[in-house]
Amino acid sequence: MNYTEELIINAQKMVTKGKGILAADESNPTCTKRFEALGISSSPESRNEYRDLLFSTEGIEQYISGVIMFDETFRQSTTCDDEIPFTKYLQNLDILPGIKVDKGVKQLAGFNNEVVTEGLDSLRDRLQEYYSLGARFAKWRAVIKIDEGMPSNGSIMANAHSLARYAALCQESGLVPIVEPEVLMEGKHSIDRCYTVTAKTLGVVFEQLKTQNVNLKGMVLKPNMVISALACNDQADIDKVAKLTIKCLKENVPEEVPGIAFLSGGQSSDIATEHLNRMNQLSVELPWNLTFSYGRALQKDALNTWKGKNRKEAQKAFLDRANNNSLATWGKI
Repeated sequence: MNYTEELIINAQKMVTKGKGILAADESNPTCTKRFEALGISSSPESRNEYRDLLFSTEGIEQYISGVIMFDETFRQSTTCDDEIPFTKYLQNLDILPGIKVDKGVKQLAGFNNEVVTEGLDSLRDRLQEYYSLGARFAKWRAVIKIDEGMPSNGSIMANAHSLARYAALCQESGLVPIVEPEVLMEGKHSIDRCYTVTAKTLGVVFEQLKTQNVNLKGMVLKPNMVISALACNDQADIDKVAKLTIKCLKENVPEEVPGIAFLSGGQSSDIATEHLNRMNQLSVELPWNLTFSYGRALQKDALNTWKGKNRKEAQKAFLDRANNNSLATWGKI
């Protein structure tokens, strides 16, 4: 089956101006860690309740175009009396259901302290099942570390190749691939070092995507922002982050890509929003929409408010954060 038209339509929908993507695809161990830090017991039922809280927040369809889910969540349902599967519930709101399909990072053989994302084995079959269950896009995260002598060419190439193979398999199965090459914020490196590594990584990623015949019009790029490392003594201001990120994208991202949905990485919720807002104030003539695909930066306020019991207050906190990021896609904060 030829999914070309569907892929292009859905990719454009995912990066619609004013909307962004909710990353609610934390693995069970990650979700458990965040729950336990707030005294919340982690179980399939409590994780279901939390995701239901987010997805059923009244009005999110104004700000959210798609939701990335973990496999457990993807197979769960709303907690109301009629128990509608989350995939169907989101579709009814005109929100695209998405699925995380990578199997996480593992040590890259032959390289000290560098990693590669695994999960290509049996991916075709998994993608076909997810499509049949309602998924219309997928996500795969590659991790690039900056340190002395890192990243190596081997690390960048291995991760770029895996991203491209995943993207090609997604499109074959009718799923828009979110291509996520994340240059980590951990470390002491400067914003200029981040720029150099991000530019090189994006260049190799798009070379591999083209080599694997990926339709760039039917994908979404989810990159890091060009930013100072968390432990860098010289923290670049909002304006410099925005300008260098835009410069890096203009030099390395083909115009055919419909949109760029930034990850928040280790940024605070407010700073991630401010960076996105400034970029959109500066970039009225870019070929792609600039939006968000945030996890913690969208959820943190809601989770801290909820604490296992304050549902309505948590939903208000989530909606406020979604609204702020929607305004940031217009540069209107």
